[in-house]
Amino acid sequence: MISPKYHIFVCASCRINGTQKGFCHSKDSVNVIQRFMEEVDERDLSSEVIITNTGCFAICDKGPIVVVYPEGTWYGGVTPDDVFDIMEEHIEGGQKVERLLI
Repeated sequence: MISPKYHIFVCASCRINGTQKGFCHSKDSVNVIQRFMEEVDERDLSSEVIITNTGCFAICDKGPIVVVYPEGTWYGGVTPDDVFDIMEEHIEGGQKVERLLI
């Protein structure tokens, strides 16, 4: 069983019936998820970081939402370009990305 150091949740606006619609989805959250997956692979962190897409976190005006555990750090307005900073500063550097905190 994998015991990751970090678990990153990204809102993909998934609905119970499997459709994706909503604010985060319309703001490119699927590409945010893809970028996280690419960064994890490129940094060889697949044994330390798990990426999970989620349903709505109910703060759509702040989306796309990314939540990093175990700290429970919430980031808002995340774009695919912000993923590098989250991986570099938070995941590998241990410092939260202040400009994205909500």
